[in-house]
Amino acid sequence: MTTSGLQLPDGASIAGKQEAAHVGDITADAFSGDPFNLWLFGNAKAMAPAFHTLAKHIYVPRGVSYSLGDSAAAMWAMPGAKIDIPWYVMPALGAKLLIAGSKGVMSRVDATSEAMDAHHPSEPHAYLFTIGVRARARGKGLGRVLMQPMLDKLDADGTPAYLENSNPANVRFYESFGFKHREFIYAVPDAPPLQAMWREPHG
Repeated sequence: MTTSGLQLPDGASIAGKQEAAHVGDITADAFSGDPFNLWLFGNAKAMAPAFHTLAKHIYVPRGVSYSLGDSAAAMWAMPGAKIDIPWYVMPALGAKLLIAGSKGVMSRVDATSEAMDAHHPSEPHAYLFTIGVRARARGKGLGRVLMQPMLDKLDADGTPAYLENSNPANVRFYESFGFKHREFIYAVPDAPPLQAMWREPHG
């Protein structure tokens, strides 16, 4: 993980291991109405254990995660970071998803993971896993406040960025930062699409 050159705004802070659950909570709340994640997990309740696990075991220790108070959070992986879930975490996560999620949740999770892996770019890039604002804090421009500092760092480093947009309502938000459509990813034929988007560094 490197945070060199990342200038966060007042009120924002890099998440350490003690803040992983906090990042997971914000993210689960932010994605509670997300069409793809509702399809994936079957309900909003199952999102919390998933995002807690991903924050704790991948994006906080291996990536760059940060939050803006209790209102917004982002999880990034820098070029070369491993973003696979450790094998020893899977049994506990699977059990939680089976309890909280709807019927077929594990098959949908497996199909989604395979599809995302198959389409993930091979060229070096920073990966925006999630950026989200709690429902009660929307409309204040906090997503933009969280996004810009990392993009400024990536521009200075000459590093491209990649994401999978899970909500069509957010396309213009990402496009406003220079992300462009790459392809649609379908976990299964009748799943809502993930929109792969790519951003070249700005000079």
